[in-house]
Amino acid sequence: MAIARDMDSLPPVIPAVGATKTDWRRALPKATALKWLGAGWRDLIQNPGPSLAYGLLVSVASFLVVGGLFRFGHDYILFPALSGFLVVAPIAAIGLYEKSRYLAAGMPVTLRDMVLVRARSGGQILFVGLLLCLLMLLWMRAAVLLYALFFGLQPFPGLDGILPLLLYSPTGWAMLAVGSLIGGLFAAFSFAISVFAIPRLLAEHTDALTAMGQSMAMVWNNLPVMLTWALIVVGLFVLSVATGLAGLIVVFPLLGHATWHAFLIMRGPVTGSENQQIAERKEGAQS
Repeated sequence: MAIARDMDSLPPVIPAVGATKTDWRRALPKATALKWLGAGWRDLIQNPGPSLAYGLLVSVASFLVVGGLFRFGHDYILFPALSGFLVVAPIAAIGLYEKSRYLAAGMPVTLRDMVLVRARSGGQILFVGLLLCLLMLLWMRAAVLLYALFFGLQPFPGLDGILPLLLYSPTGWAMLAVGSLIGGLFAAFSFAISVFAIPRLLAEHTDALTAMGQSMAMVWNNLPVMLTWALIVVGLFVLSVATGLAGLIVVFPLLGHATWHAFLIMRGPVTGSENQQIAERKEGAQS
């Protein structure tokens, strides 16, 4: 009977731990994006050699990719490839984030430090990089399919013929409208999940999905300033393309350093313990 009474009585239920809710809203005016750009410029001109060398590497690599497209007859994906560069740019700028971290810690930085980066999250950052590369390839394939849907099996007319075809025909207008919509969705998604995820994975020990989710939350809850920042990024990239990609030597480091400062504002300042970790990691690499 005692056993039956014990079976009838249920043990007390422990209340569930409530989920913590983080408020990602920062109430930043649109002009804050210009302050990020100014902070990025200050990091650029402080020991500019490594930053400009980094930008030169990116510029040369981009030029080689474009040259390869023409060399192997893939010039029809030139425009999707150029826009796809913006998708993978956050992972390519990781060395610039590292320089800004070193400067904040009051430590000297070399190009070697910027190229041989050791992220606190380890291989998690590779997952995000792979995802961004897949997004870029998916966008390039989608662009080719869009051309086929609107123009059928008509051969690519070359760079001299594609602009009149797009600008002076109803079919071209329709393709531009649909392509801009689809490309905008790709760009918005990749920007939201990566703009602050890569800096976080560099500076903090966390997983890729958490970093991407928090990056998207930061962007979504601060849309005015983030849309302004996105317009600045696109505008400066277009200017770089207009210079034959030579402008990336300065523009890419500028935007990379500025993005790091944008991340600090959204997340909070770098702590002293992080600065100590930077120093210990550099000492370990030199030993």
